[in-house]
Amino acid sequence: MSSDMVDVIGRLAPTPSGRMHLGNIMAMMAAWMSARSQGGRVLLRIEDLDRARVVRDADRWIMDDLEWLGIDWDADPVYQSDRDGLYGKALKAVESADSGVDPGVYPCWCSRSDIRAASAPQEGDGFVVYPGTCRRLAMEHPDEVRARLRTRAQHSLRLAMPGSIPRTTPDATPDATSDATSGAMPGCVDPPRDVVDVHDRVFGDVRYSLSRDVGDSVIRRADGVFSYQLAVVVDDLTMGVTDVVRGRDLLRSTALQMEIRRRLEAAFHAGADIGGPVTDGAPAWNPRYAHLPLVDGSGGRRLAKRERSLDMGALRAAGATPDQVVGYCAWLLGIRAEETSDRPVPLSCAQACRLFSWKDVAASLDDRMLPKDVVEVIRHL
Repeated sequence: MSSDMVDVIGRLAPTPSGRMHLGNIMAMMAAWMSARSQGGRVLLRIEDLDRARVVRDADRWIMDDLEWLGIDWDADPVYQSDRDGLYGKALKAVESADSGVDPGVYPCWCSRSDIRAASAPQEGDGFVVYPGTCRRLAMEHPDEVRARLRTRAQHSLRLAMPGSIPRTTPDATPDATSDATSGAMPGCVDPPRDVVDVHDRVFGDVRYSLSRDVGDSVIRRADGVFSYQLAVVVDDLTMGVTDVVRGRDLLRSTALQMEIRRRLEAAFHAGADIGGPVTDGAPAWNPRYAHLPLVDGSGGRRLAKRERSLDMGALRAAGATPDQVVGYCAWLLGIRAEETSDRPVPLSCAQACRLFSWKDVAASLDDRMLPKDVVEVIRHL
């Protein structure tokens, strides 16, 4: 996507499942600095789609901590919990779209334990590729599927991924770098492809096979909750987001989200009412993506909000200042106040933004390991 074509719009998208930890703060800072350094806008989206995980008042804590750090946003916050109607229209559009895959969406009765028993997690990110059990059932035994549906047995809905599709015209591009997979998708007229190229500002060009690396994916859970994967695509489309910044654990999910976006746009161009996507001036191509290394605790384990010793509440209670926290997270992102500096220094968000560069972030792809005494390190910058 060309930055000359549209105004830059970034987004902060926290989940209100607890207080933000240092990894969350680093990601929020990167998203904010990326947009602001380009003269762009920043939107705040509270990703409270899964009500069971929401911690009461966590949204207020998050907004207070962001403001305390100096991270601001434009316009009122958007709550996913207010957008079920929009996601429902998008789901119907995806179901009705001529996706080139049959069935495009199908019911699934498999439990998580069933899937874990039949699949192996993918390297590093824990992504489990669905083995296709209920897809085969839908294709080979449609009467049984209809019978199960009549019993109203609880089930999820899965989006079927395309396999390798041969060229349909002599001059069609033979590889996965065509518009259908690499970013710009004017008209959405390309056939589905199994291979998707993700162009990432940090990890470079990463290629995924939808059938092998992603697999058929849930777009509505068995409890009726719309999936994160569907919701974020709809949200980014309707909000006009051009720049997405998040952790590397979601890099593989980007290939799936690009495929969902392709189908939504195909449905729109076929005349489907999808409740807002594309119609509100949203870009008809994928955002620019940047996936950050993760932040691990001193034992090498990924930070979690349940470990409150490293969250914003603990940092503020220990007496850390905003500039100390920002300076440390900027250092984790590769930002150096001086070229010779080998240690973090206090920085305001405005100062860090002036020094921000994706080249510096991408200089090291290793996950960031925190020292055991990181709170004291930050407090004594």
